[in-house]
Amino acid sequence: MAACSVAGLLLAAGGGRRFGMPKALVPWGPGLLVEHAAATLVDAGCDPVITVLGAAADEVRARSKLPGVVVDNPDWADGMGSSLRVGLTALGDCDAVVVLTVDTPGITAEAIRRFIAMAAPGALARASYDGVPGHPVLIGRDHWSGVAEAADGDTGARPYLARNRVTDVPCADIADGADADRPGDLPGRPHDQ
Repeated sequence: MAACSVAGLLLAAGGGRRFGMPKALVPWGPGLLVEHAAATLVDAGCDPVITVLGAAADEVRARSKLPGVVVDNPDWADGMGSSLRVGLTALGDCDAVVVLTVDTPGITAEAIRRFIAMAAPGALARASYDGVPGHPVLIGRDHWSGVAEAADGDTGARPYLARNRVTDVPCADIADGADADRPGDLPGRPHDQ
């Protein structure tokens, strides 16, 4: 993989137990939620964009047009931590990565650009929404091995972030960071284009 400065990493492997289906397959606008999230990373300027699939990966591939690199997490049932490790391994030679989860459709390209502007090998930053931490998360290359080691179950990077100095990036003015754990959590659906 060629060198890059800021990659985008989309975690979209979960089975969506509480949602009732894999969130990557949720219809959103003219396509699927996973396509919307990947396009948001592309629109923000992340390159490459890597999407980690797991549950129903073959169906997601068949029903979507995803940009960039798509990788499978065979251990997706172990939780988001395993998907984060798979994604970090696939990054190649980048300075930093912006991590986004598939179930945050209110994240905007403008919010992601705030993180791209801060990207550096030693960077560690997390979005906040009225003081509540959320996505996206910026992880500089210097932190990848530590994050991968700490990522376990559904905690992702949280244990590593708790032990290290993290820059808080308020994003409530330009994005909605709410997770859609259940169908009723989805914000109003965008109009088909």
